[in-house]
Amino acid sequence: MWLLFLLVACVAAVLSCARVCRAAVVSARISGPAPRPAPGPASDPAAADGSKPGLTLYEMAYLSGGPQRLADVVLVLMAQQRRLLLAHTGWATVVDPVGHDSVERATLTAIGPDGQRPIPAVRQALVADEAVRAVADRLVADGLALPEGARPGIRGAVRQVRAAALLVVLSAAASYWMAPSDAETGQALGWFALPLILTLGTLAVARFELYPYGDWATDAGERRLPAAGSPSSPATSPSLTRLALHGPMALTDPSLRAALHSSGA
Repeated sequence: MWLLFLLVACVAAVLSCARVCRAAVVSARISGPAPRPAPGPASDPAAADGSKPGLTLYEMAYLSGGPQRLADVVLVLMAQQRRLLLAHTGWATVVDPVGHDSVERATLTAIGPDGQRPIPAVRQALVADEAVRAVADRLVADGLALPEGARPGIRGAVRQVRAAALLVVLSAAASYWMAPSDAETGQALGWFALPLILTLGTLAVARFELYPYGDWATDAGERRLPAAGSPSSPATSPSLTRLALHGPMALTDPSLRAALHSSGA
């Protein structure tokens, strides 16, 4: 019986580790050298971060978390400027129906003529909007973002390896528990050390070589992102920079955090 558990553990370990290796190879192939600075990136109301010239708040958000992160950033930006109201129940309400840039105008269009819409629906509409795709296309053209269809899914592959490591441990425990009382269990458990070492070793290498596990930015794009603790430009709210880089959990305003989390962010 323990051979069946060992076979399942080994197959899961090998397949998950192979997926990480494949994702790493794909990422390396499509991540080119550091790109030339963009000649004139489209302005956004948050301007560029002072530590990385030419990288706007929208671009930071996209490189860190994709179009959904960008949608969260523009919603919070407009809420901080009292032009949107984000309720803790997950609804967005228009206060000032004037957009200052193409992404803000797309946000107002996504909310609709009624002036109120659930945040998940607004986010979904923004992800597919031409204004957000224009930000993505500009980053892809500059070699900072991974093109659609070529994202390696490193984050998902690493999660799969973690699950495989847990499966190995559970399989070993099941083998030990189901073994007859007079059986030699030490040798059987020793075989489970092989897939466990493979998965844990892969996780260690991935943490050292591939972290942060991004599915949006190329290596050059990761280098353009501000380091943790870097000062923001005067035109950029520190909370917006933290949101762009780390997601809704980085927000210090409990009402905004509740609005995004209640909406499924």
